[in-house]
Amino acid sequence: MAISENPSKLSLPQTDPGVATVLEYLIVKFPYIDANIWRQRMIDKKIHWHDGSFINPQSLLRPQQRVYYYREVQDEPIVPFEETILFQDKHILVAYKPHFLPVTPGGIYVNECLQNRLRRRTGIKHLQALHRLDRVTAGLVIFSTNLDTLHDYHQLFKTQQIHKTYQAIASSNNRFVENLVGKEWEIKNRIEKSEPSFLMKVTEGEANSHSMIRCVQQTDQKALFELRPITGKTHQLRLHMQTLGWSILNDKYYLPLGTELQPESADNYEAPLQLLAKELSFVDPMTQQPRHFRCDSSLLLQPKYHTN
Repeated sequence: MAISENPSKLSLPQTDPGVATVLEYLIVKFPYIDANIWRQRMIDKKIHWHDGSFINPQSLLRPQQRVYYYREVQDEPIVPFEETILFQDKHILVAYKPHFLPVTPGGIYVNECLQNRLRRRTGIKHLQALHRLDRVTAGLVIFSTNLDTLHDYHQLFKTQQIHKTYQAIASSNNRFVENLVGKEWEIKNRIEKSEPSFLMKVTEGEANSHSMIRCVQQTDQKALFELRPITGKTHQLRLHMQTLGWSILNDKYYLPLGTELQPESADNYEAPLQLLAKELSFVDPMTQQPRHFRCDSSLLLQPKYHTN
């Protein structure tokens, strides 16, 4: 059994949710977790209020109060790849995240994530991720190391002042592929949640996603692309590549259009998603100086028939 080193926080609703106790609310809030698991966690004193006092199965709901609990999973995978710290000062830390490692806890991962690894490595318990990458995507992630300036850096992402550059290797299901090297696309569309719930889809309506994509290298059926997301919707780049008719290699979710979603399977560490968050640049809000970070890793397309 793996138990999270750090508590998860849940704010109770202000309006009456139709239940009387914290236990009842947790059962409704998390329908996929058995009620007996929540009850046993309370009996074992693993759930508490903000002041540290324990919550028991009879504890009444307190509107807008915070509940703290520790996530548990039966068997937590260990990702066999290492992260790298590229930069650290009194405000931020920039790290390279390997494929398959989540940025923060989620699903079957409670301690095995980039944020927790870096907290243990640096001793900075309040270290906080400022943005996310998909678990299967590799590349640069920025963390706050100073709670007093966390908001200033978070605002850079909120106001789209962080400039990101990705690399992707994709394949075409078109038998006859023209030479695309040097060609650019500007993609704007609307992305919303789909079914199953872990998928996103392009729908009709006002655009809420925006990417710039350029082909930089090409073979017969594969190509290397440079991608610059303007917005940061979930799975945005993977969806935008799919809409171009070029699905990113080893993507289990966004396959060539018309291809059925495959059953869930274990990670194949020999076939990582060919998507890399390669560069980050911004004006530092503390010093007003430009910052530019670039990871050493690159996606390689061989043989090189065309380049630009």
